[in-house]
Amino acid sequence: MRVAGLGFRDGHVLVHRAVHEPFWTFPGGRAEIGEPTQDVLAREMMEELGVTVKVGPLLWIVENFFDYERRRWHELGFYYRMDIPEQFPFAPHDIVHRIEDGHKLEFKWVPATTAALRAVNIPPYFIAEEIETLPTTPRHLVWRDGDLDAI
Repeated sequence: MRVAGLGFRDGHVLVHRAVHEPFWTFPGGRAEIGEPTQDVLAREMMEELGVTVKVGPLLWIVENFFDYERRRWHELGFYYRMDIPEQFPFAPHDIVHRIEDGHKLEFKWVPATTAALRAVNIPPYFIAEEIETLPTTPRHLVWRDGDLDAI
């Protein structure tokens, strides 16, 4: 189970990746047993960004099926909108934060547009298609990305 947040500033959304990966994701992490999803996101952002975020509305619940490192995965994902405090750095297109959290992670802001998210290769790919018109109520999706080893 994964919980992730979409944080926006000045028409941009925050993304991150493990530096050894060719794709980006929305920041978040795995839930611990007994931990509500909103608490997961708040904890992960404190661990990764060093700031207290305000967890906003739930956008999507996604049953995400994909191949990664020659294995099949079934991820249950909860995607929330979140507010990131102003003291967190903002610089369009540049790496604004780095941390080691099991892997070396880097964070950057990208324009919150379909074209920009397609360009940075950010699964699950349906989010790029919906970034400009976020749902007003939570949506449940079953998503199959296919073979990501080709990326």
